[in-house]
Amino acid sequence: MAPIGGGGPFDHAALARRQALAGASGPMALVKNIKVFGIACFACLGGLLYGYNQGVFSGVLTMNAFGNHMGDYVTNDTKKGWLTSILELGAWLGTLYSGFLAQILSRKWAILVNVTIFIIGVVIQATAITAGYQSILAGRFITGMGVGSLSMIVPMYNAEIAPPEVRGALVGLQQLSITLGIMISFWIDYGTHFIGGTGLGQKDAAWLLPLCLQLVPAVLLGGGILFMPFSPRWLVYKDREPEARRILANLRGLHQDHELIEIEFAEIRAQAYFERRTLEEKFPHLKEQTPLNVFKLQFVAIASLFKTMPMFRRVIVATVTMFFQQWTGINAVLYYAPQIFEGLGLSGNTIQLLATGVVGIVMFIATIPAVMYVDSLGRKPVLIVGAIGMATCHIIIAIIFAKNEDQWPTHQAAGWGAVAMVWLFVIHFGYSWGPCAWIVISEIWPLSNRPYGIALGASSNWMNNFIVGQVTPDMLTSMRYGTYIFFGLLTFGGALFVWLIVPETKALTLEEMDVLFGSVGAAQADQELMDRINREVGLNHMGKGGDSPRGAELAAGNEKEPVTRNERQELSG
Repeated sequence: MAPIGGGGPFDHAALARRQALAGASGPMALVKNIKVFGIACFACLGGLLYGYNQGVFSGVLTMNAFGNHMGDYVTNDTKKGWLTSILELGAWLGTLYSGFLAQILSRKWAILVNVTIFIIGVVIQATAITAGYQSILAGRFITGMGVGSLSMIVPMYNAEIAPPEVRGALVGLQQLSITLGIMISFWIDYGTHFIGGTGLGQKDAAWLLPLCLQLVPAVLLGGGILFMPFSPRWLVYKDREPEARRILANLRGLHQDHELIEIEFAEIRAQAYFERRTLEEKFPHLKEQTPLNVFKLQFVAIASLFKTMPMFRRVIVATVTMFFQQWTGINAVLYYAPQIFEGLGLSGNTIQLLATGVVGIVMFIATIPAVMYVDSLGRKPVLIVGAIGMATCHIIIAIIFAKNEDQWPTHQAAGWGAVAMVWLFVIHFGYSWGPCAWIVISEIWPLSNRPYGIALGASSNWMNNFIVGQVTPDMLTSMRYGTYIFFGLLTFGGALFVWLIVPETKALTLEEMDVLFGSVGAAQADQELMDRINREVGLNHMGKGGDSPRGAELAAGNEKEPVTRNERQELSG
């Protein structure tokens, strides 16, 4: 499973009626749904943990007190790569089990389990003061498992509790919270590195404090999630419909019999029934929701995406887009910013960390307007412009580096020019490939394959993230300015890939997406099944004349006109 909105092609009359009752989207809709907005902000502490984890280690690596306990793991470039990138290897594993946990335990308890895993990892890292690099390796791997899984489950949870009119904004909070975590971590590193001085007398608290501060938001999230509601969608999937209806009404601040609750609850039921019956058709041997079957499903369903050429084209778009997102070099900057700035002529750990802190600020600011224009400008132009901008910054950095690497002390302006290009590079990433790559890989799939397609794209993201973190120290040492040429050429390649291969997905229906990828009929079959389910749950009666005659039946969970497996096969042709 993956973080998806949970929406579907529902009955148009019911959809229009719900939108009329709910009102317009935008800032006022967030105020109207302040309870859900607060819950989503709280859940996004999981995103903040992810971002903080990504950013905090870059400053810790440069601290003298930390190096005293790490031996050659801070001087040997290959070992330094492992010390940093093992977090991403753990996160990759976390994405693999996240869908299983979220479906078996619920989104709520899966968040608590992963917070516990995260806390264990942080505690193990804190023992590095006596155990050395082994504790950092083990602790970062375990911490990575927690943040990797949370990065999938938190957006899923937010999407499923959110009213449709603010769902995009609440899911988008995840990306914003990640960049906020990165920014906070950079400035905490900058502040704590003064503890005991910046030289040989530096205290162990300088690196222990930023690592242990991760426990604060983790404990808050773990304790607070105990009081958060279950996802109504998960409750429906588990045949706990009266409880789901009650929680939905509570989230919206309305009575259970309110017309808006009736319509939205019917939509949730329709989506859950659709997923269940699609599963029964495609994977009949896994239709029983046992823990073992749910675990197997994650891999069997992803493997099925490779069996037809139209679906394989979608696989290429999702996985290669995420490949290029990571090989822009963004996480090389986030993980090794102080080392990069040292290579560009900034002398002194204080100045390097100060410049690193600016990276966090500009990335956070650049991410904010992304959601404001991507739906009007489209995905392709934003991705292409962003890639060209990032690649150009890389090439300019390489030229400045090549001309001045032996004379930085007498050419400080050139060094600061290169640093400014790093900041500009981060801005280009923040408004483009940061959010837009995730948007694209969530939009290209048929409804019945979307969870597994997004999970596959996320897996590509984390694995390439791991590889970049592993090889960057060796590249900076052996290739020097060639590192920026390498990332620049790959980023130009990303722009070319988007231009030639990735379709524009702005405002396209699922049927139009099928035409683009050559799988005409897949979305139509999904739509026809959904139409039957809409009639089953009563959505086709809602929105026509106001009150629904199905209200009592919905509350009781009664079903009419069940869609059988044979009917689904007929619809599929």
